[in-house]
Amino acid sequence: MAIRTIRTEGDPVLTKKCRPVEEMTPRILELTQDMLDTMYEEMGVGLAAPQVGILKRIVVIDVGDGPLVLINPEIVETSGEQTGDEGCLSVPGMSGQVTRPNYVKVKALDMNMEEQEYEGEGLLARAFCHELDHLDGKLYTELVEGELHRTTYDYDEE
Repeated sequence: MAIRTIRTEGDPVLTKKCRPVEEMTPRILELTQDMLDTMYEEMGVGLAAPQVGILKRIVVIDVGDGPLVLINPEIVETSGEQTGDEGCLSVPGMSGQVTRPNYVKVKALDMNMEEQEYEGEGLLARAFCHELDHLDGKLYTELVEGELHRTTYDYDEE
């Protein structure tokens, strides 16, 4: 499909609350595919529609177990706690310590507009929380404990 431009911190679209998706249309189908393509191209683990300038409640996530497309997602249960480095495609090159639940259960519609429940621990739980925050106009930078720091990659380990 197509790689879309990722909106970055300072873009007003990232601070707006998204609208629910009422029906699956060819445009929504194309958007979800473009979001997956964009997420993979940028080597992210998640992407929310406002990050590509669309104020719809759509999130795509892949933490290595295959893609999830969540339409109108909502968190229905959380437990535990984890603190770790978090980054965002909309805040390129930066990361910071954020505390999130260690377990998250999400209710969402799938591509057939049928309700599903998804559960995640660790990175998937973090991704659920991070991406759903985008749908309400919140960036992870609001939750960072301490200072943001440059993301560093140790390529010697590969």
